[in-house]
Amino acid sequence: MDGQFTDMMAEIGRKARAAAAELACASSERKAAALIAAADAVWRRRTEILDANTLDLDAGEQKGLTPAMLDRLRLDDNRLRGIVDALRQIAEQKDPVGRILAEWDRPSGLHIQRVATPLGVVGVIYESRPNVTADAGALCLKSGNAVILRGGSESFETSEVIHSCMLDGLKSANLPEASIQFIPTRDREMVTAMLQATDYIDVIVPRGGKGLVGLVQREARVPVFAHLEGICHVYADRDADLEKARRVVLNAKTRRTGVCGAAECLLIDWQFYTKHGAVLIEDLLKAGVEVRTEGELLKTPGTKKAQADDFGREFLDMIIAAKLVDGVDQAISHIRKYGSQHTESILTENDATAQSFFEQLDSAILMRNASTQFADGGEFGMGAEIGIATGKLHARGPVGAEQLCSFKYLVTGDGTIRP
Repeated sequence: MDGQFTDMMAEIGRKARAAAAELACASSERKAAALIAAADAVWRRRTEILDANTLDLDAGEQKGLTPAMLDRLRLDDNRLRGIVDALRQIAEQKDPVGRILAEWDRPSGLHIQRVATPLGVVGVIYESRPNVTADAGALCLKSGNAVILRGGSESFETSEVIHSCMLDGLKSANLPEASIQFIPTRDREMVTAMLQATDYIDVIVPRGGKGLVGLVQREARVPVFAHLEGICHVYADRDADLEKARRVVLNAKTRRTGVCGAAECLLIDWQFYTKHGAVLIEDLLKAGVEVRTEGELLKTPGTKKAQADDFGREFLDMIIAAKLVDGVDQAISHIRKYGSQHTESILTENDATAQSFFEQLDSAILMRNASTQFADGGEFGMGAEIGIATGKLHARGPVGAEQLCSFKYLVTGDGTIRP
């Protein structure tokens, strides 16, 4: 690796470590004030942000980015309002740092508390979604962590301006500007530098496609919160309510196809199909979705024959795989084989069937009669998310401010000695 990037990483890392030490003791009021000021700056500078976003979109179109990728990149007034609202919601949340998670007394006379503490320095590597710049910066600040942001080249111009708004907030609250740092180069060597920065970064959070996450997991020496692809399933059970199923399936696929909570595979119980026909498939086709399927469902006009690798694929597009299954057990087996342990939804009015689905699957998020598009930290009341962790260590599901905390034990005695 080029020495200039090692040196740059060391300088950024040293500043982040110093900022993290100060943030760990920062008051809730100062952190909230910084976030509110950042929200104001985003809205005040929205023309500047949208102009930068236009540059990124134009470059993306020239590079041949897919419509779904361009949608992830695109900002407008409504999406900027969403960023502003998220910043304000995070500001208003209860401070997760210093929470007493548990406390107890021992016969020895010791009083023990387990107390939430910041992780330290968080590195976030992300691709085309510029809102991550604000979300990750805000959640790390709220949880007392310094953050080093490495945005994708596709969103570089937009992310730089949003980062500048975050700095406006930090300065107004007299918090160290190094609390939220943005890697000032598109060069991929800086990704490698971050992944090896064990002296400076406590955890890496990758936000992006399978290629990015795989690279991070292969090369990181720093611990990683895994955010694998969102191969999300919707299962229409034999006891599903037809109208609920139609609404949920359409929303889960088509609301936004480029988000990780978009449904990528529809499983339909044979008895549901016998009773209602191919109505769910027909609804998707009418909405412009390409349905890749097999067997009986191929009789539905407009469907296409699925290839073997279509099951277990994250399309992030107006494409969905579909399959008939014989009951919830077969649906569960399919999801275990092809899923990414992100989000699955069962559509059923049968409590026992729903319970089996919830107990036998181990995805980070399991839903009943609800769209997988709700797999989002904001929709969970976290204000925003730094990612959806699909691993099983430390954090799982939407990673908000609370999940960016570790803990320490505070032990109090009274001249207490161990016999």
